[in-house]
Amino acid sequence: MAKTKITNYFQKILEKSMKYLKETFSDDEINDLIHQCQHLNQLKKHDEIVSKWTEIYISNVKRKYQKEHEYDDDIASFVEHNQPEKVKVIWGDCLNVLKSLKSESVHLMVTSPPYYNAREYSHWDDLKKYLEDMRAIIKEAYRVLDNHRVFVWNVGDIFDNDNLFTKSTWGKRRIPLGAYFISIFEEEGFTFVDDYIWDKGEVQSQRHKNGNKPYPFYQYPMNCYEHILIFHKHRTDYTRYPCPVCGCLQVNGNAYSEIGHKSWECKNQECFERSEANRGKRFSVKSILTQSRQSNEFEIEEDFIKKWRRDVIKISPVIKINSKGENTLGHTAPFPEEIPEMAIKFFSYPGEIVMDPFGGSMTTPIVASKLNRNGVGVELNKNMFEDSIRKNITNKLGIDKMEEFEYE
Repeated sequence: MAKTKITNYFQKILEKSMKYLKETFSDDEINDLIHQCQHLNQLKKHDEIVSKWTEIYISNVKRKYQKEHEYDDDIASFVEHNQPEKVKVIWGDCLNVLKSLKSESVHLMVTSPPYYNAREYSHWDDLKKYLEDMRAIIKEAYRVLDNHRVFVWNVGDIFDNDNLFTKSTWGKRRIPLGAYFISIFEEEGFTFVDDYIWDKGEVQSQRHKNGNKPYPFYQYPMNCYEHILIFHKHRTDYTRYPCPVCGCLQVNGNAYSEIGHKSWECKNQECFERSEANRGKRFSVKSILTQSRQSNEFEIEEDFIKKWRRDVIKISPVIKINSKGENTLGHTAPFPEEIPEMAIKFFSYPGEIVMDPFGGSMTTPIVASKLNRNGVGVELNKNMFEDSIRKNITNKLGIDKMEEFEYE
């Protein structure tokens, strides 16, 4: 391996970590990694050196992992290009788009999927085929979503015919999509964490009212809520990661804090932080992600946290029909900005990539742009929604705020 000049505290990190580096990287990869750290020579404080070294190390581990799955360079570059002032729209089938992206390249996913046979553009022969299609997308989304990150899935239960037993009127029933999706997500590797109930307020429908039959067995509630489901991805990763205190890879595996969430304990006796019992720092990749950014610039407003403190939250549905009966948004199923705003503020940092696989009116990427994230939306029906999407982006962000990619 070629010699690379390294001075100051970083030399100590390398000396204690080299044998562990060789467990993960080839000689050429190690030399390249060290070359990327040349600028650390200019730093004087050990905590700055450790922070930058950890960042570079993690990015190299991820890059190596991403090589295990083929991806399309063009679309990957489009998604990853740092351009938060723009909304990135990908025209194409979201399953094919996801299959073409790098593994663990998106930091947050927020969406409301097309509901089973609820709109003219979302029809399936039966509920089974619908759920099979959704499962394929969720499975691929798991690969594309970064590790220890979050998928926010907004869905409501519906009243329809599942077409599994009969196609006649008596086959209509309440279909608990929320329950089905929780099972699918967990079967595909995600962990179910929370279910916010979106209280949509007073319902307008007269279905089930049965005002002329005030008797037992005729009374049913109207559905006035939707689920905002929160899922975590924790892919078990056995790669050693550097201690966030001393930066060394001289660490041992520690207990799991939850399924797939591996922890480590520093075994470097010269580490700057050891307990009274001489135990080293305990940490995980997730704790490095979260605890290293606990500064004023990333604080969430107190009032906003308070607004979402309870798991039942009242949000008025989007008003899309004006007094003339015109659809001002050009989309039949937009969801309110409050949902992606919560997801983006709670589960991402500025500059990161936020994706909506079912872009629709592009609410999620628009809000992401407003919050200085890289918003990406995928939409299949270009002919149906292109004009309304352009109009929506212009109205919310201004002209020339849309970048597009045509995926074959």
